[in-house]
Amino acid sequence: MKRKVYPPNVWRTRLITLAFILAVAAPAHQAIAYYKIIDLGTLGGTSWARSINNYGQIVGYAKDSSGNTRATLFDPTGSGNNINLGTLGGGYSLARSINDRGQIVGEATSGYYLYRATLFDPTGGGSNIDLGILGGNLSAAYSINNNGQIVGWADDSSGKRSAILFDPTGGGYNLNLGTLGGEQSWAYSVNNQRQIVGDAHNSSGYWKATLFDPTGGGNNTVLDTLGEKTLSGARSVNNNGQIVGYAYNSSGYARATLFDPTGGGNNIDLGTLGGYGSSALSINDLGQIVGWSQDSSRNERAALFDPTGGGNNIDLNTLIDPSLGWTLTIAYSINNNGWIVGSGINPDGYSRAYLLIPEPATLSILALGVLFTALRAKRRR
Repeated sequence: MKRKVYPPNVWRTRLITLAFILAVAAPAHQAIAYYKIIDLGTLGGTSWARSINNYGQIVGYAKDSSGNTRATLFDPTGSGNNINLGTLGGGYSLARSINDRGQIVGEATSGYYLYRATLFDPTGGGSNIDLGILGGNLSAAYSINNNGQIVGWADDSSGKRSAILFDPTGGGYNLNLGTLGGEQSWAYSVNNQRQIVGDAHNSSGYWKATLFDPTGGGNNTVLDTLGEKTLSGARSVNNNGQIVGYAYNSSGYARATLFDPTGGGNNIDLGTLGGYGSSALSINDLGQIVGWSQDSSRNERAALFDPTGGGNNIDLNTLIDPSLGWTLTIAYSINNNGWIVGSGINPDGYSRAYLLIPEPATLSILALGVLFTALRAKRRR
């Protein structure tokens, strides 16, 4: 009989699935650490990690010693050599996404409360690019794919916000992606196939998870809810077109959701950690999903969701060494290596950006040190 040969990605998916099952099956009393946790440090105050690429580069934001919020490229080794990415001349900035080319987007102020979608200089040299607006004063970038395509939102002259595909040159040729017949929309994620997801108002003024027409032609797809007729939102789309976010169920609770990308309504309620609410914030190309969920005591906890909707969700706090004293409250991003970043409370009681690395892959962190050193050397030149 001819042996069936599976491509490497199939075996990888099966191994990760097996690891997931083993983690779920482990007795709760066993103090087994499945992830190494790294405190990513700050610029002088608290910090939050928002995005990790497939090379382990991490961005987010941190408070500096003066209390200003600044977009930050984190040192993934935890040595504290974090890079302040600056602003557009104002006092505030925030990084939301980094692609595999090391391009970083977010928002920064150019004046008092006038924040704009920004393509950051990753060296911290200050050559940041204002990505412009749509006739109003404000804009923000939420995601950048490996082709350099950037999405987010911008307001018009009346203050209404629209989902935008930005001109990455900063030339102002920004594309309005429209709505679902209502007034406003936001784009949160774009994959390498230029599939764009987010939220949009329908004709009744309700926010609905949306797959946007990337041409701006207005053929947007409503992804619906979990039974409650008004609210849902899409937060992440992977390169296989899988979409996650949140939707309200018939009991009126927001739940982490794996959406039917056709808009057919066959959405999967990913459940919680025993509480009422949850939300999925990131899905990698292997279908691993992270976000946050309430536990049985209604505390918000970083969660790894069972993608089948079977309810075998994992509190990420149970997969780290409990003696370290961390409380992981939210997981914002997961890359294709299973590395996770987010925000939690460190042993000293401060909000701090963290990195979780699946064991025993911790030696690969050394390669990141080399990459980070090169970036800092470029900054000094």
